Amino acid sequence: MFKKLLSTRSLCVSAVIAALYAALTMLLRPISFGSVQLRISESLTLLPVLMPQAIPGLFVGCLIANLFSPVGVLDIIFGSLATLIAACGTWYFRRMPILAAACPVVANGVIIGLLVQSTSNWPLPLTMCVIALEEAVSVALGFALIAALKRIDLSKLI
Repeated sequence: MFKKLLSTRSLCVSAVIAALYAALTMLLRPISFGSVQLRISESLTLLPVLMPQAIPGLFVGCLIANLFSPVGVLDIIFGSLATLIAACGTWYFRRMPILAAACPVVANGVIIGLLVQSTSNWPLPLTMCVIALEEAVSVALGFALIAALKRIDLSKLI
């Protein structure tokens, strides 16, 4: 599988996903960062269900977007790590949609919840629940995206 990810076509697909993630996050910057956030770009975290090329794309896109985070280096490291863990989990559970969708919700709820709690005065359980709920909204949008993409013959693209 890893050899397939290094083909020119796969690297291009990963780059497009990275660009989409970063652009969506920056375009919607006012709601993408902060104690209460809704990253519409996180709807892309279900793409590994369809293509493993999404894993590096999501990680790099999140890393690029987090370069502009008001939290700084902590968000660059841990926010990007949360997205990488979520994308790997989504790919691993790709044949079980509910578990695949739970990966970004849990990973972001825990990791981003800890990060947001360290910069706010909210209690940790509340922070984790709020972040997980916001992620669940994005993942629900991701289900709609996946349903639309399943109608397209992606074999020509990837």
